Amino acid sequence: MKFVTFEKPNGSNRAGWILNEAYAVDMHEATDGRLPCNLIEFLDNSEENIKIAAALSLTIDHKGVYLLSDLHLKAPLPNPRSFRDFYAFEQHVKTARENRGLKMIPEWYEIPVFYFSNHMAIKGSGEEIIKPKECDWLDFELEVACIIGKTGRNISAAEADDYIFGYCVLNDWSARDLQRKEMKVGLGPAKGKDFSTSIGPWIITKDELERFRTGKGFDLAMKARVNSVQLSKGNLKELYFSFGEMIERASAGVTLYPGEVIGSGTVGTGCILELGEKVHPWLKPGDKVELEIENLGILENTIIEESR
Repeated sequence: MKFVTFEKPNGSNRAGWILNEAYAVDMHEATDGRLPCNLIEFLDNSEENIKIAAALSLTIDHKGVYLLSDLHLKAPLPNPRSFRDFYAFEQHVKTARENRGLKMIPEWYEIPVFYFSNHMAIKGSGEEIIKPKECDWLDFELEVACIIGKTGRNISAAEADDYIFGYCVLNDWSARDLQRKEMKVGLGPAKGKDFSTSIGPWIITKDELERFRTGKGFDLAMKARVNSVQLSKGNLKELYFSFGEMIERASAGVTLYPGEVIGSGTVGTGCILELGEKVHPWLKPGDKVELEIENLGILENTIIEESR
């Protein structure tokens, strides 16, 4: 199933799922209130709620079913409970460090590392991204997000799949000049990531991807385009650390809750920092960035100038 959050013609925001690729179901309306209005509450009891959703026999004439063309899709999880972004693709890490004259550090191979980013600055596909005023080196990052669907603590990598609700495309926008300066102090990234993160266009449940599983990831092609020109090409099967290993690390001594987001980190070739400015200059207002991942959809955003 593909879960979405959308704005209805009357201006209300609701959550539900895609039906027949052309319709969206308002899950609260279609079930006479048995399912909640938003995805966070749905995830709080995701196993039981998915059973309710899957058992519904809906037609396009059913109450609560709307044409997608009449709706405005939002970020599928507009206010996640947290956002941890990992650093799990070796090619990206190696190349980005080589471009700065740095060697790989052995500790990277020992543990999957992550940072926390601003979970209250989430954007959806089609939404505009405001370039920070003080940023001249704006970058995209081609990633996958994993959505936690069950509470757990000290989760092993082997059992982590039981705690995953689904996956979606993720763009971890980066103000590279801000990031570079603050990380010289020994902390961060923080302000360099603070302004926006995009996810969408929907969250696909984990069962839909099982047939693509291979190695530590999934055989899913990943591409990035800027102004319709393809810059990046990778595959989710290239993960050095699996999402299970990321969840094991994140949950060590810590309770994870439904609605938390785990990012994969950038796939190889998946950002301008790695590709170099000779391939493409830093992003500027008016640029349109499209991230496409096979079976997960296309996440599209346009950069705009800060208005004040």
